[in-house]
Amino acid sequence: MRCRELIEKLEELAPLSYACEWDNPGFLAGRSDKEIKKIQIALDATDEVVERAIGMGADLLLTHHPLIFKALKRVNDEDFVSRRILKLIQADICYVAMHTNFDIAPGCMADLAAERLGLKAEGPLEVTGEKDGIPVGIGRIGTLAQAVTVEKLAGLVKECFGLPFVTVYGTEQVTEPVMRVAVSPGAGGSMISHGIKNRAQVLVTGDIGHHSGIDAAACGMAVIDAGHYGLEHIFMPFMKGYVEQVTEGTAEIFVEETAFPARVI
Repeated sequence: MRCRELIEKLEELAPLSYACEWDNPGFLAGRSDKEIKKIQIALDATDEVVERAIGMGADLLLTHHPLIFKALKRVNDEDFVSRRILKLIQADICYVAMHTNFDIAPGCMADLAAERLGLKAEGPLEVTGEKDGIPVGIGRIGTLAQAVTVEKLAGLVKECFGLPFVTVYGTEQVTEPVMRVAVSPGAGGSMISHGIKNRAQVLVTGDIGHHSGIDAAACGMAVIDAGHYGLEHIFMPFMKGYVEQVTEGTAEIFVEETAFPARVI
């Protein structure tokens, strides 16, 4: 399968039209006519990931977070972003990212996270558009099958996503068992207002700062911060299955092992 053909399949799953204006997903480097026989899937295009892709002779690197967010004025080995791009191009490795288009697309990041939590989703937490008259957007709001305490839900989040730890705000303010829950993988500080607006009792997300956490609790909504990586690593196994399906066994697919970048010491 040619690179351009695989990209068409990826965009059938998560069209670029879904992506937020500030984002930069899609085909970011390489040759569109490249024959793709080996694919590396990761959450981020770190130095280690790029080196492994080169070492295994990958033809394409697929990540969730785009390596290129801002315009590059020069491509050389003196900047960590352009250095990685340079290495990928030198190794003739195509590079594709699926970011907010994957976050928003039905059946992708938000729905996958809600499904893991056993959340019966009602719709997007933040509506960004529509498909066939149905709202689409970031995160999901819904209800659990049965009420649980915030502490119990925090343990469930750890178990469902295989997390070493979570940070919880609002256990003293939200003391009754909860059922109405919002989930928004990635950085969720901007989703707090949407959670409150949608009457969520708990928001499960990542990258919550001190003030955002205590302010949410003061408004009667607890927050479970599972980390940015903590909720989004589900991208990797899901995309492995999808790429295996669309390439029909014509490509070897390698997935980065789950490795949380932050530790509590």
